[in-house]
Amino acid sequence: MSETNPASRDLNAAEETRIAFIAAWLLCSLFYFVQYALRSAPGVMLPELGGALAMSNVELGTLIGLYYYTYSVFALVSGAALDRAGAKYTVPAGIVAVAVGALLFGSSSVLGAEAGRLLQGAGSAMAFTGAVYLATHGFPKAWLATAVGVTQCFGMLGGAVGQFAVAPVIHGMMSWQAFWAISGFFLLVMAVGMALVTPPATVEERTREAWWRPYRVVLRNPQSWLCGLIGGLLFLPTTIFAMIWGVPFLREGLGAGYGEAVARASMVPLGWVIGCPLLGYVADRMGRRKPVIVGGAVLMLLAGVLILYLPEVLPPYVGGLALGIGSGAAMIPYTSIKELNPDRVKGSATGAINFIVFTMTAVLNPGFGRILASRSDGGEMTLATFQAAGAWILGGIVLAILLTIPLRESGTLKAIPAHAEPAQ
Repeated sequence: MSETNPASRDLNAAEETRIAFIAAWLLCSLFYFVQYALRSAPGVMLPELGGALAMSNVELGTLIGLYYYTYSVFALVSGAALDRAGAKYTVPAGIVAVAVGALLFGSSSVLGAEAGRLLQGAGSAMAFTGAVYLATHGFPKAWLATAVGVTQCFGMLGGAVGQFAVAPVIHGMMSWQAFWAISGFFLLVMAVGMALVTPPATVEERTREAWWRPYRVVLRNPQSWLCGLIGGLLFLPTTIFAMIWGVPFLREGLGAGYGEAVARASMVPLGWVIGCPLLGYVADRMGRRKPVIVGGAVLMLLAGVLILYLPEVLPPYVGGLALGIGSGAAMIPYTSIKELNPDRVKGSATGAINFIVFTMTAVLNPGFGRILASRSDGGEMTLATFQAAGAWILGGIVLAILLTIPLRESGTLKAIPAHAEPAQ
């Protein structure tokens, strides 16, 4: 009996490792789905949270926004951790943090809710960064933008579920406290599964540089900042407006009933489910990133104007869906930043853009709440109140389009080397 060819064994081992990375990517994408559901779920339980914690809607908006403070900081930690140690233990650690945060958030105390929200943000920072890291190891480069789009599709599907599915659950099947407790225990089980499935990083894959050196490469590259600013500005309509204030806008601004408001608000993340993989696929097929970013941003701008200022023009569910589909373009800069930086800092590149994007959300979310509070008439929020606050979000979309002009094209039809080291 002849021995197996060593080269054949190596090929088989490489293929098995690749499949294992794809399986780990799928499980990490499920984690991304769950954490996104938990990210958006508070938006449909504001009355319950307000009663239990004795907070106004504006105060609750600040509480919910605590998520983004730790998310942005730990986005940097997650990228460096993945480059140094791989995903086998770092991603499960993030899942455990979100699980503990969910249990604390359902404790019905202000301190527990604040600590829980901070832990959720810290652990969730590992979800998308980890999924992109695993996708990079499991999929060929030609399909990376599509894989990133599909990953975000999982997340935004979770965002939609966190609104349209959680609302009837906490108003019929169980209390909002029980919802958070069950979510926490489910995540603990998921953490164990993630640790078992994920392949360990090889010695060659682990960077031996100090943790800050990859970030020095990424953040000293002006193109990285352009990617982050564009992505952040295109994220604001969903992270701030749709996920936190979407239901109050529809109820108090447009007079929709609770059930209709939840369903209509969920159209935005549902649009992401369509837009993220679709625009990622288009960007891959075209071999261009910039036209897709601009096209998606223009669709967002048109939808946003109609939703805020001409809500009677579009059918009730079309505007939110169109806004969500267009905002799938916010994911294209995540692919661009990886292509505009060296391969050896791919984990840190994703962490850096997450840091920039969600620092913007963390900083601007309280400002949005203050505008709503200052423009509300006697404490009541009207359509004019939301129009005044929403105007600067629409201005952010316009700025994102302008910032795309100096962004280098990094697709397969690019005119410059994508992996050239930035000037030091």
